[in-house]
Amino acid sequence: MAVFAQSAPCWVDVQLSDLEAGKRFYGGLFGWTFRAGDGMPFADAFSDGKLVAALAAKQDGRMPTAWGVYFATDDILATVAGIREAGGQVITEPVRAGRAGVLAQAADPGGGVFGLWQAGDRAGFEKQNEPGSFCWTEVYTRQPERVDAFYEEVFGFQGTALDEPEGGGGDSDVLGTDFRMWSPAGSDPGPGTAIGGRSVITDAFPEMMPSYFLNYFAVADCVRTVETATRLGGRISAPPFDIPYGRMAVLQDDQGAAFAVLQPTELLP
Repeated sequence: MAVFAQSAPCWVDVQLSDLEAGKRFYGGLFGWTFRAGDGMPFADAFSDGKLVAALAAKQDGRMPTAWGVYFATDDILATVAGIREAGGQVITEPVRAGRAGVLAQAADPGGGVFGLWQAGDRAGFEKQNEPGSFCWTEVYTRQPERVDAFYEEVFGFQGTALDEPEGGGGDSDVLGTDFRMWSPAGSDPGPGTAIGGRSVITDAFPEMMPSYFLNYFAVADCVRTVETATRLGGRISAPPFDIPYGRMAVLQDDQGAAFAVLQPTELLP
């Protein structure tokens, strides 16, 4: 079983109104296969036979249709206490997911929602940073200083401030004018060790837009993936554009859940 470092992103799932439609969309987009969850309203997603994500049917129509990210913790009770002490909010108290592990949901001081996962029999991803799997996450917020301090205190992240990435096609609207990478505690901060980041919601977005996490999936061909997404009924929020780490695009699936795709630099022609 894979072991994830403390505070590393270890899992993503998406809450959907129509689970079967979600399986058709993501199966067609990423080539995922699915396994139903023992009578439960969710399906595990696999890429090349390896666990990469889960799709879940919303139990309450008021829940957002959205992708969520989970951070690994060795002691979920201590992490939950730290979240409260740092000014965050605990949305769902720790609950056991059978023998798989223990999960909780929380929000940072800016309102960005994330999950916690204390592994039992399931550690999280069996594949990542390869086409068809998770490769990055970043929170978008209007309170960068407060949010930076929160994640540094709770998770021990070390931030590296970066200039706005170069590129075209509206990238400043997507990535914001202030971008910060997170590296785990004890590492040498910088792009080589970063596991996620923080951006700023600019005035280009509606004032009522809440803070949120944007999760990225690696792909072999960004342009082709975007074309496939639109053919499957998805929408383009930001068309393909180049950043220092590859070529990315921001999409919505056919039910409105937002996510990004990234063709890493080494896979560009």
